[in-house]
Amino acid sequence: MRTTAVALVLPLLLVGVSPAFSKGCIRGAAAGGVAGHFVGEGHAVMGAAAGCIAAHHHYAKQARAQRAAARGQH
Repeated sequence: MRTTAVALVLPLLLVGVSPAFSKGCIRGAAAGGVAGHFVGEGHAVMGAAAGCIAAHHHYAKQARAQRAAARGQH
C-alpha cells in the first residue's frame, strides 16, 4: 500500500519542481554530504538532506527576488 502511495505522489511532486531548484538541491546535497562525511560515520546522508533543503530554500528565495525585480521594472 505504501509503495502505491509513493508511486502516485512522487510524480505529482516532481511536476512542480523547476530546474533552478533542483540545481540548488544537487549543489547543497553535495556540499552537505561532504560536510556530513567529515563529521562522522552515517552523517553524510543527513548532511546531504539538510544541504538540499537549505540550498533549495536559498534558490527559491533568490528566484522570488528576481521575479519581484522584473515586475518592478515594467
